[in-house]
Amino acid sequence: MWTRNALSRRTLLRSAVAGSMIFPAVVAQLSADGGDSLLSLEPHFAGRAKNVIFLFMTGGVSHVDTFDPKPALTRDHGKEINADHPEIKDRPGYERIYLKRPQWEFSPHGNCGTEVSTLFPHVASCVDDIAMIRSMHTSHSNHYNATLGMHTGSFAFSRPSLGSWISYGLGTENRNLPGFVVIAPQQTYAGTQVYANDFLPAAHQGTLVVPSSEPVANVRPRVPLDRQQMELSALQAMNQTHLAARGGDNELAARMRSFETAFGMQMAVPDAFDFTQETAATLDEYALQPGQTTGFGWQCLAARRLVERGVRFVELIDTGSSNNWDAHGDMNSHIGLAQNVDQPIAALLKDLKRRGMLDETLVVWTTEFGRTPFNNSADAKGREHHPWAFTSWMAGAGVKPGIVHGATDEYGMRAVDQPVHVHDLHATILHLMGFDHERLTFRHAGRDYRLTDVHGNVVHDLIA
Repeated sequence: MWTRNALSRRTLLRSAVAGSMIFPAVVAQLSADGGDSLLSLEPHFAGRAKNVIFLFMTGGVSHVDTFDPKPALTRDHGKEINADHPEIKDRPGYERIYLKRPQWEFSPHGNCGTEVSTLFPHVASCVDDIAMIRSMHTSHSNHYNATLGMHTGSFAFSRPSLGSWISYGLGTENRNLPGFVVIAPQQTYAGTQVYANDFLPAAHQGTLVVPSSEPVANVRPRVPLDRQQMELSALQAMNQTHLAARGGDNELAARMRSFETAFGMQMAVPDAFDFTQETAATLDEYALQPGQTTGFGWQCLAARRLVERGVRFVELIDTGSSNNWDAHGDMNSHIGLAQNVDQPIAALLKDLKRRGMLDETLVVWTTEFGRTPFNNSADAKGREHHPWAFTSWMAGAGVKPGIVHGATDEYGMRAVDQPVHVHDLHATILHLMGFDHERLTFRHAGRDYRLTDVHGNVVHDLIA
């Protein structure tokens, strides 16, 4: 997305950095608000976190098969629940429903004893650093709407994403890299809206990185660097003369600085994704082979390297809108999906902790909703969408480690103890970053907007 102040395509192609296609968000950062819209800013108060890594599992992970053990569901497997039961009477298509037991065993882990299923053995080894939220709930049962809500706080209309709000509030610490990066092999439900800036300045949109041998297309220069430096110096001299004659025009100054930023990105971006700098032991920890440029392990290691280099918000999307956790037909699909992310996620947590980065990096794991603890036949292999209850977790900067917050009922149907809505999760993330979610606003179309709209409460029990 471009603001009216952003560089035009013709100007870009004629510039001295035309050998490299610049990230739209970084170009825009220099042309919006006098060229300084992404300067590192001060939060409302001292935040515990400086960066966020947001792990999004597309499709709806089953809470009762992963992080929310329900012995009663196993005990009463196949039991019919009457169709006028208050939990399901408003659900069309369910004339008769039957409880469906978890397909994987749970056991306690770590010193804290948090129970995790056998689907996530590696994440289970990290529970002493995790705050498990078993009482999540959301406001929509469709993928598109629930995914949009988890990312933007709005379930029906396009609004700025969580990453955009944090970029808007804090700015960036590295002018050669975007402040908000999304690493995904495919688009998830709601597409680019999950990382869009919407009405916030275009500087704060997310930059998409696709795992591959060339994760950012055309970033490498097509002419030698010494030639680019000569062109940039000549252009800078002409622009300085032009600027002086026009009283320091902000738009022109921003365009001048965008050339310098693009030049820096040509080195910063390849360096960030150059995994040859990593040890063989680190690659093995992330389940990566030397030279591998795809897979969730690649995404996780890239996230650590980006955060090291000052990127504020990195989101990792595991699969996109196909072949994901949407297990209507067969819950066994969770096996491969869990194997894809389990070891890399644990590696990321352990790597951040070992490097002393977990103290300032907030890691959030979530999905858009859970899956039903029941189905319309006793032998159904799959589970359906379930917005009334699911599990998310947080770890790192300012998070109380080794705890379980909230609970669902005995069958995992409803969040009944200390429920946490998506708006509450957003309010808590912003609080950990140093923001009062009610004060982080942007004036648009005659009113002040915020990520949590008119909702949201900080979950202080999650904060150390």
